[in-house]
Amino acid sequence: MKLHALVATTALSAGLVSAPVLAQTAATETASAERANGIEDIVVTAQRRTESLQDVPIAISAFSADQLRNQGVSNTLELGRFVPNLVSMNNTGVGTANAFYLRGLGNTETIPTFDPPVGTYVDDIYLSRQNANNINLFDVERVEVLRGPQGTLFGRNTTGGAVSVILREPGDRLGGFAEVGYGRFDKKLARASLDIPLADSLAIKLSGYWQDDDGYTKNVTTGDRINDDDGWGVRLGIRGELSPSVRWNGSYAHIVANGENILNFQCNPGNPNDCKGRFATTGIPSGKSAADSPFASLAISGRKKNFLLGNYTTTNLVTSNLEFDLGDKMTLNLITGFVSQDQQYALDFYDGRSGPSLSSPNPPVMGYVRGGFSILNDGEHDQFSQEVKINGSVGDGMLDYVAGAFYLVENNRTDFADTFTLSPAATLVLADRMLRNRTEALAGYAQLDFNVTERIKLTAGIRYTDETKTVSLHDNRASCNDGTVEATCMDTINLIGPSGLRVPDKLKAKLWTPRFAVNFKATDDILLFASATRGFKSGGWNARATAANSFLPFGPEKVWSYEAGVKSDWLDRRVRANVTFFYTDVTDLQTPSALVNPNGSATFITRNFADMRNKGIEAELAVVPVDGLNLYVNAGYQDAKYKIDRNAPDFDEYGIQSVYAQQRACQALIAAGAIPGGTGTTAACGAGIVTPSGEIADPTRTPKWTIAMGGSYEMPLGGSGMALVPSVNASYRGKQETNAANYTIYSGAITGTNGTYPANPYGGEILTGSFAPSVWFVNASLALNGPEKAWQLSVACTNCFNETAANTSLVNTRYIDPPMTWTVRARYNF
Repeated sequence: MKLHALVATTALSAGLVSAPVLAQTAATETASAERANGIEDIVVTAQRRTESLQDVPIAISAFSADQLRNQGVSNTLELGRFVPNLVSMNNTGVGTANAFYLRGLGNTETIPTFDPPVGTYVDDIYLSRQNANNINLFDVERVEVLRGPQGTLFGRNTTGGAVSVILREPGDRLGGFAEVGYGRFDKKLARASLDIPLADSLAIKLSGYWQDDDGYTKNVTTGDRINDDDGWGVRLGIRGELSPSVRWNGSYAHIVANGENILNFQCNPGNPNDCKGRFATTGIPSGKSAADSPFASLAISGRKKNFLLGNYTTTNLVTSNLEFDLGDKMTLNLITGFVSQDQQYALDFYDGRSGPSLSSPNPPVMGYVRGGFSILNDGEHDQFSQEVKINGSVGDGMLDYVAGAFYLVENNRTDFADTFTLSPAATLVLADRMLRNRTEALAGYAQLDFNVTERIKLTAGIRYTDETKTVSLHDNRASCNDGTVEATCMDTINLIGPSGLRVPDKLKAKLWTPRFAVNFKATDDILLFASATRGFKSGGWNARATAANSFLPFGPEKVWSYEAGVKSDWLDRRVRANVTFFYTDVTDLQTPSALVNPNGSATFITRNFADMRNKGIEAELAVVPVDGLNLYVNAGYQDAKYKIDRNAPDFDEYGIQSVYAQQRACQALIAAGAIPGGTGTTAACGAGIVTPSGEIADPTRTPKWTIAMGGSYEMPLGGSGMALVPSVNASYRGKQETNAANYTIYSGAITGTNGTYPANPYGGEILTGSFAPSVWFVNASLALNGPEKAWQLSVACTNCFNETAANTSLVNTRYIDPPMTWTVRARYNF
């Protein structure tokens, strides 16, 4: 659990209290004392400078460390239940990786030729890889979720938004905390932090966490417990005042994690009457590596052939921020980051058998020792970034500015193989290749705020990015390394599309991403704003391909977002209401897709299938009716649709069929009486973004409604100084599709010209696949605080009513959310 573990334990173990808008940070303690009976000011850095949340013309949800801790949230994954129009899920198989979808923009891929459109940042350091971003937050100051593109100030790959984690700086007095906990599935955890002042101008912070559990899924074939979340991490933070005008904050974190999200079921596939728990049937034994791994006898190269079932990540994160005061109203920051991540996994995506299809919607349990469809991955990812940023003000406050330059270089090496098991004696090695890719990006940006009057502010900003990506591919198979490279080898020289056009091994992008906004401060407590912002996400290659002619490039994803909103406080700050209207115009949307081949194996393809339009509204309401009682309601509505080019040629330059041509082909098959998903239809119907019924699909993970509501109440216990704090939070996610083609397999036999099948793609009881009905989740906690909050005892449950829902799917399989968990904790502050 690399950096994902670092940040997830740092921020989210700290807990989400009631509503994002109730956050309080150290920078607002003075304001807190002045307004102890109302909603506190929140200091954020969404515009790369310190400002009050209510003064920033951006849709932001902010969470403090106290909120995160009191809410009992354990990692960044759970932010999706509190932020309007945010859907978050673990990637299939990889429990350390989060896929965030904001306003319909997201990406479920972890292979490094893909970039996520919702950027993750730690102390202003961008994390390029999604492999380990399920951050286990063990030393956090706050978390900010910025909705909408942030391409001007945060740069590339933020078309959907950004999740920014700010870690806590070392304190100026000796102190800290220690916490231990125990929970369901024999979960054990420990967290601690210690601030050590070394001098008046120098302090350090030592922090760490450790957690271990048995896993919530029973593998009935091997007897192992899987889907655990184990790991540990340590962090050293340093804060120094080098002179009255020079300050430095730096940190080093080392995170180790073992977390999976392996396909599992509510009822035992081998005994459908047994529905007490979660079950898997893959025959791959659990562990990290062994000489007798079932893959060791296959023609697979490297150490990955010895991997066992599991996902293991290690992250090293170095951050440095050197700040200079250049006069009364100018500050220079030198922000340096280094991220190193290693990841090894062996994952079975078919549960030790074949994949579900219309012909076999419930494949018989086989317990194949090499799994059904399995991927072995051994990756190394290094990233260095350097930013120079200047903040200041001129003209007696008439003009505020932030400007800077940014450089990033990233190198990735991924050694991976795909296998497909046909029988206990026959396992195909579909591909075994070494992927190397590099990204180098240089950018300059500036944003100016013109304070026209005390009430009116005009903002104009722009960023220029110059990015170069390169890739090379090498086939590890012996026949491709005997002095010749056959046409069937997955090698750079064979990267030629079906049309005969060579696939480029270098992609360049040069884009301008401007931003315009206007603020009107109607009163001291009411802000009206409107903005237009552009963003883009990098292009890449379809590196999941198992044939050289499918290793095709896809272009950048570009977006314009238009917003209008109001931020307001009422009744002496006892009521806060923030509302944002948005319209998002996306061109060349990158869409990963997968389908089941006739032999049962899987094919992956990612293309710029279509454009997308999304419009909606987001509202956050917080109320403090009486002292100690905090209530909130957060709601998001969105209406997203794909837009295809019906005038596009039937085939593009690489010989890939256009969406409209594919739709026509699918409709012709249906008109002829064929059953979509049956023999002869998988390339046209229920593939890409064409549904089984021949329609254009709904965008994935764009539920019409997301709602979160709840609150907490601090009840003093007489004159003891102690207080009891109950907290309840409920979240609703509307129905959604989780597969690009919206392909779902339903119960009920069906007959067509291409055969008779025991299941159908149109309707009935959901067996597996894309469609996920609406669902409510409830989290709750009860804490007892000691005098002066010197200690705390708490008990909390997540998904308290054990609801089941799916946020993701892969090649006709559905990945369901974890079951109910509970945790008891004891904490001591000193």
